[in-house]
Amino acid sequence: MRVLVAGATGAIGRPLVRQLLEHEHEVYGLTRSESSARKLRALGAVPLLGDARDAVGVRRLLASARPEVIANELTSLPKQLNPKKLTVYYADNNLVRIEGTEALIDAAIAEGVRRFVSQSAAFWYAADNPGVVADETMPFDERAPEPIGEAVRTMRTVEGMVRSARGLESVNLRYGTFYGPGTWFARDGEVGLRVRKWQYPIVGDGRALSSFVHVEDAAAATVAAIEGTATGDFNIVDDDPAPAREWLPAFAAALGGRKPLRIPKVIVRMAIGPGLVHMATKSQGASNARARDLLVWVPARVSWRSGFTELHESTRTVSRAGCALGNRRRK
Repeated sequence: MRVLVAGATGAIGRPLVRQLLEHEHEVYGLTRSESSARKLRALGAVPLLGDARDAVGVRRLLASARPEVIANELTSLPKQLNPKKLTVYYADNNLVRIEGTEALIDAAIAEGVRRFVSQSAAFWYAADNPGVVADETMPFDERAPEPIGEAVRTMRTVEGMVRSARGLESVNLRYGTFYGPGTWFARDGEVGLRVRKWQYPIVGDGRALSSFVHVEDAAAATVAAIEGTATGDFNIVDDDPAPAREWLPAFAAALGGRKPLRIPKVIVRMAIGPGLVHMATKSQGASNARARDLLVWVPARVSWRSGFTELHESTRTVSRAGCALGNRRRK
């Protein structure tokens, strides 16, 4: 099958392209830079150089590639975050999501694409019922403090665009929080680095729930959605939503870091604003029951607990390699 992946070198784009190739699909990757194009060629995919927000250019690229399915994994968030610049980051990301998705959908309809699978998020559910695990019928938290509220409304808009696209089999995949190689929740990722530096505290009582998914499992779910026939909205998360007071110390331990501090909400709010505090204290876990049933997908890592163990093993490997290098230098 001919599949076009937009955002093909992002956190999920890379494992998705690789898994699609392993399933013997013909894969095209939309990317903006020649360096990313070289990475796609090395994997065995066909790079398409262009800007997803350029509607005319996207139409031209789709006309040449003639994909049957599009996987929309467009984002524009940096690898390293300054919490005080969150408004700037999200403003750009929101534009890319809306304008890029619109260009892709219009081109898909014009060029006869059959199926459209699009990235969404399972961590934007409204926290009206703390501790309740959300299914796909629950509302998004559109009243969250800015800039989070605008990001949530953007995601809701993008989902609506996908859902109402004329003539397309439409799927919205609401991914949980990614962890694993190339994500913020990796040893060298944004959150991983902050945790190792003792700069990522538990905010408030730590009871807010999070649902994780290893990026390889998220890619596998996306392959299942591409190859399947089910349509609609799906939470792509593991089986084990957990409060920050459980998962954050475990994540720190997996990376060889110290036990995280616990800091009152009011202090964190003064330091970085209400948006991130809201995310840290009002998040809600999600259920993957619908994806298991209709996408016939089961995460290989049913819990972040086993997934974080993988991070621990990789951390030990890095530490052993560093010790060996140091010993060789001393000799």
